Amino acid sequence: MSNPYKLDEINNMDRQVFVAAFGGVFEDSLWVAETAWQSVPFASKDALIETLFDIITHAGREAQLKLLRAHPELGARKPLTGYSAGEQSRAGLQQEQDNRVTTLADLNQRYRQKFGFPFILAVTGLTPDKILENFRSRLENDPEDEFNECLTQVFRIAAFRLENLLVGETIVG
Repeated sequence: MSNPYKLDEINNMDRQVFVAAFGGVFEDSLWVAETAWQSVPFASKDALIETLFDIITHAGREAQLKLLRAHPELGARKPLTGYSAGEQSRAGLQQEQDNRVTTLADLNQRYRQKFGFPFILAVTGLTPDKILENFRSRLENDPEDEFNECLTQVFRIAAFRLENLLVGETIVG
């Protein structure tokens, strides 16, 4: 979470700086940025974004599952990465109100038990009630649909994060 980068700055980054700048876009998965750096220079910011997303799309099921499992549970009371902490805090998930903490803990447990990975939702712009509604609804999904939905949510989260990292770029997630 730093100042936005211009395309020429990105294209002139060495591997270490690039990974430091973009490694947090995909939760605890530096391998995505490390792989993307091999495609420098990028013709455009859209090309960078497409490269990042393609790496995950073509990574294979095991790598995708590892990526999903790297995400924190919503409302978790453990240390979060800078991105996740800010996103969950702005969505009201780090505040102990009502029975939300207990409800989230129960939903997280049920979800992880059913699917084998944490519930993933791009919480930016959502209220705690909308998040809980989405959580309950998605618990009814079958495992394959939910795996795909979580990947979609990973891309939405990344789009929000990239929007803050790239100068002059509006990303639709």
